[in-house]
Amino acid sequence: MIPTGMPSPPELAQAAARFNAKVQTAVTKLGALSDEDVQIGATPKDLILQTDKVTLYRYRPLTEARVRTPVLIAYGLIGRQTMADLQEDRSLVRNLLMEGIDLWVVDWGSATRADRWLTIDDYVNGYLDDCVSTMIETTGMPSVTLLGICEGGVFSLAYAALYPERVQNLILTITPLDFHADSGGDSDDQGLINAWTRSLTPADVDRMIEVWGCLPGELMATVFAMITPTRSLTKYNLDLLQVVDNDAQLMNFLRMEKWLADRPDHPGEAAKQWLKELYQDNLLIRNEWSLGGRRIDLSRVTMPVLNIYAEGDTIIPPPTSRVLRGRVGTDDYSELGSPGGHIGVFVSRKSQGLVAGHISTWLRERDTEKGK
Repeated sequence: MIPTGMPSPPELAQAAARFNAKVQTAVTKLGALSDEDVQIGATPKDLILQTDKVTLYRYRPLTEARVRTPVLIAYGLIGRQTMADLQEDRSLVRNLLMEGIDLWVVDWGSATRADRWLTIDDYVNGYLDDCVSTMIETTGMPSVTLLGICEGGVFSLAYAALYPERVQNLILTITPLDFHADSGGDSDDQGLINAWTRSLTPADVDRMIEVWGCLPGELMATVFAMITPTRSLTKYNLDLLQVVDNDAQLMNFLRMEKWLADRPDHPGEAAKQWLKELYQDNLLIRNEWSLGGRRIDLSRVTMPVLNIYAEGDTIIPPPTSRVLRGRVGTDDYSELGSPGGHIGVFVSRKSQGLVAGHISTWLRERDTEKGK
């Protein structure tokens, strides 16, 4: 006798048949797709500046201009800026363009061992400054708005402290600022990246860079996968099979996986600074960090600041982001909590109108005489 509640043999056979049919559907659909079929970062843009491997693009407008000051998106070095433009209906880029913002983006390129000695100083005082100079020259505006994402937020904050006269507004999104703010409490509140980095010795970091000449993107992809181990193990079977019958959902899944798979290496010397000076020594929030011989003094950040964090972020825990109030040299400081996790700020349906709409309103209210 079959126990109550247990499926009968015919029901089990039917379930197995449905599962096998889904697997066959997945094999057929995926076999027919090419890399070109899975497009990300497709919003039209024009190449404006090329310096070494770094490229500055200007997006083509989608509506009439409503904000005069141009906005530059700066992502981190260990990911691609295409996360902000993953697909048409989940794109911070398109949402901001539809708000009438003159939007630009910097693509840091793909580092190799040849870039072993590039430092964060090279990226902030060199490449980022080149981008800002080009924007000012091209638009005729005396200053720009910086929109920094994750590590790019740290670069943008440092630039704003070094060149406050060139930054009209500063927007930080999912940016680590106090790298130790998650420590000392419940271990469940600690970010895995923070805990992993603090477990390394400075000598460990040096040896890692000496061996590879960089911080490998594949290594960081593995570390990120450890944050959600069960999801990482099941997404290519259970998760994929759940969306394979829906073409739109399948493409959403594949676009995200394409972005995750394209994780560039982080230049070696810059990675040593990132891991040791910031994650381990926490110099930024203590006003003890220096680039190019100049100290990053947060009191010199005198422009309006909008700090956007993800309420469910396990990569950059909210306590590590929500620390600038009273530390920067402006009273015009505000924060916005976005629902979801680290990447959800850009791709979740809940965040689409919230983040871009808030940024747009915030910018229009501050598009004042300095930006003329």
